[in-house]
Order: sequence, then C-alpha cells, then structure tokens
Amino acid sequence: AFDKTVTKDNSLAVGFFQRGFVHLQLEMYEEALSDYHMAFSHLRKNPFIDYKQLGLRHILYAWEVLYSTAAAQCRLQQWQEARVTLDKAVVWRPEGRTAILDLALERVQDRLFLEPMQVPLGEFFRPRKKEVEQLDSKDFLGKPKVISSIIPNDEYIGFEPLRPQKQGFYEPSVDALR
Repeated sequence: AFDKTVTKDNSLAVGFFQRGFVHLQLEMYEEALSDYHMAFSHLRKNPFIDYKQLGLRHILYAWEVLYSTAAAQCRLQQWQEARVTLDKAVVWRPEGRTAILDLALERVQDRLFLEPMQVPLGEFFRPRKKEVEQLDSKDFLGKPKVISSIIPNDEYIGFEPLRPQKQGFYEPSVDALR
C-alpha cells in the first residue's frame, strides 16, 4: 500500500516515513534508510509538515525523521553516521526539548539499537467528507451552443478562432447604419 502511495504522490514525506518504518520491521534496513532519506528530502528544509489539512491527524517533524534515520543506521552497524544524524536532529528539535535525543546519543555511543519513530497507531489518512464529495465528475463546459454569425455574407460553418475580416467583405446595409 505504501508503494502505491508513494508512486501516486512521490512528494509525500509521510508516505516514505511510514514505509521506512515498515521496512525496518521487515529487517530491510537499506530500503528503510533510503525511505528515511527520501522523507527528509521531501520535507524541503521545513521543520515539520502538518498533514491534518489532508485528513491525517499527524505532524511529521524533521527531527523525528532524522531520529528514525539514525535507528536504521544503527541496524546497519553505521554507528558514526548515526551519531552525526542525531547531532543534526538536535539542530532540528525545538529548544529545550532535546532529552530524547540526548538519551539516543548515549545509546548510540554504547552501540545499542534505537527504536524508530512512527505515526501513532490507529491514525489513518481519511480525507474530509466534503473533499471526497468533490471527486464526482463535473461538466465545466456546459451544453454546446450554436452561435450564428451577425455578418450577413459569412457562410463559414465550423469551429476555429476568430478570423481577421477582409476589406469589403462585410458591408452593412443602409438600414443598419441608421
């Protein structure tokens, strides 16, 4: 399902984030690391993306993505890279709230695995009802209409852009001038 999701919207950072978590659970560590890198790049240097507007009650934070990236790096025995990634996560974490990252740095230093962050269990993407109702097809063009020319000598029938008028082609009657 996540493969289909990121295929349809390859800029959906939370899709890559969730697929990375699933890859970690399936012990596909290289794929998980790749997904976390993709999720972070799709944050586009924003500290977070709020998905509530789209129907997923979750805010994806950059530091969470970096923390999960470090968790994947730990599973791959890339301890130095995990430490660098956690140092980067400290920069993205809001001020005064770095206790979890300090603990993670200690765990990496002791070469202990980190548990990755995830979207809370039970949270699903559910678009709002009014947005789903708008998915019905609409006829924006309306019914076709036949419009006749006001030029008496114009015998053209068809569809094309306005044509430039030829000199002397349209000669109004004397009654029309009055």
